[in-house]
Amino acid sequence: MLCQRTSDAHAQFSLPLGLASPDWHMTCLYSGSFPFCIRAKVMNLFAYPTYQAFADMMLPMRHGAALVNHSLDAWPAFGDTPHGRSLRAACELMTLAGLTPVRPPFGIDSVVTEGKPVAIVEEVVGGTPFGSLLHFRKATPPTVAQPRVLVIAPMSGHFATLLRGTVRTMLAEHDVYITDWHNPRDVPLSQGRFGFDEYVQHVIDFTATIGPGAHLLAVCQPTVAALAAVSLMAADDHPAQPASMTLMAGPLDTRINPTRVNELAKSKPIEWFEKNLISAVPVGFAGAHRRVYPGFVQLTAFMAMNLQRHVDSFETMYFERAKGDPAKADTIHTFYEEYFATMDLTADFYLETVETVFQQHALPLHALRVGGRLVQPSKIRRTALLTVEGEKDDICAVGQTLAAQDMCDKLRPYLKTHHVQTGVGHYGVFNGRRWERQIYPRVRAVIYDNEPRAVLVGAKARTIQPVQLPMAAASAAEVTAAAPAMAAVVEAEVSVVEEVAEAEAGASSGSKADAEARVGSKADSNAEAKPDSKAGSKPGSKPGAKVEAEVTARKVSPRKRASAARSNGAAKPQASRTPRRRPPAA
Repeated sequence: MLCQRTSDAHAQFSLPLGLASPDWHMTCLYSGSFPFCIRAKVMNLFAYPTYQAFADMMLPMRHGAALVNHSLDAWPAFGDTPHGRSLRAACELMTLAGLTPVRPPFGIDSVVTEGKPVAIVEEVVGGTPFGSLLHFRKATPPTVAQPRVLVIAPMSGHFATLLRGTVRTMLAEHDVYITDWHNPRDVPLSQGRFGFDEYVQHVIDFTATIGPGAHLLAVCQPTVAALAAVSLMAADDHPAQPASMTLMAGPLDTRINPTRVNELAKSKPIEWFEKNLISAVPVGFAGAHRRVYPGFVQLTAFMAMNLQRHVDSFETMYFERAKGDPAKADTIHTFYEEYFATMDLTADFYLETVETVFQQHALPLHALRVGGRLVQPSKIRRTALLTVEGEKDDICAVGQTLAAQDMCDKLRPYLKTHHVQTGVGHYGVFNGRRWERQIYPRVRAVIYDNEPRAVLVGAKARTIQPVQLPMAAASAAEVTAAAPAMAAVVEAEVSVVEEVAEAEAGASSGSKADAEARVGSKADSNAEAKPDSKAGSKPGSKPGAKVEAEVTARKVSPRKRASAARSNGAAKPQASRTPRRRPPAA
């Protein structure tokens, strides 16, 4: 058990946890009865090389276990027996007893879009030594262009393949890109630093590479960087400002409902994190001597938070495989294959994130600076905002992501949407059944509602062409001559209304039918006198034909026909009445 005395400046071993004297300061990640103690400065000297030596030592054993499983596949007479299944289950646990420092493949070969399967081709369309912009291009382009979505993957100890399920769901109805972060231990020191500012700049550059009108979807940790990037783009009036921004389960304001992770981040000064959790990449890798936050430390912290749950999962996988029911065992195996694929974080990015996001709360307090510039979410006015949270999220609690709605106070209310998904934890927000059936439809609706299009949705959509009016210096007569023939119809209808009003007002003007007849004749004469306004009309076409049709239709309307009939005496004759006589007086 490794411990630290606060005032000691040298690495040394101490008494076990139960026998330590009170003046010894313990640094522990505790879950149940499992303490994991970290000695200050021991990690800088020995932690990463020791872990790597242990991993190299275990590698032949893992390969041997995999070889035994292949032998059981080739010898089903023994492999299908209870002893053979138990041996297979034990070897499977051995093969999983190690971390994978290389990104697994996404494995998305095809998706069903527009009712038919379409092959998916992975293309790198941009990048730097620290990350690539990966495009999941459809081999057969859809008939209607789909919205372009940039999925911003977290740099939190796992590769971008942790969002494989998110990408697979989105691909059916979207053109998907993703930030594929590289393992820093494979990036030489000559490539420079990578901190929070560089992360935000990568988001801006990748968004600009996709082009104007794209949509951002950030999951967990990068929600802060995504909001900062969009704020800076809005302040600069960047032409590639995204049309919408979806922030899912992110620590935007960790003062709200602080979780165990938030409390741990605030319990120690930033110097403690640098001394205890930062190490250097061992010799033998491209990024040797680069200061990093090792991925195995991050994974240990995650597992320590729910250690019993992971132990139960491994027991379930073993017993399900041993009894010959591989379905559930395969599901657990697939999850841990992805979960144990870890990457390091650069020390600059890790320390700056802990300090600015979890300790200083710089973003909600309007004190966050990127590249020396103040980040102002109130500058966002055109990018629609959707925030999504999980009811049972124990990493980013309810309310922490919602805080983005208040930060973007200049955004119109109809551009803001918030959703809390009941019954899901942190990972259920972006993966699993509820993500596909309940959360994704809301994400899709926000994206499509804010998709900038100049055409109508449909196979026969046509671009809307604006009416070309003459120059401002043109006279009213020229404008009327250049306008469609409908202007004549409007004038004729106005004349008709004025004449009807005059006819009804004048008592000496005769019957209403005569007045309407005079109005109709005048409208006919006006229509015939109106020249054809359309330049270059077809020869033989009668000028004002459309006007005559409109005026005639108004004259023979059912209400006017009935009025004319009553005026001509067609109304019902009234019965004559005999005057009543008074009864004679008594």
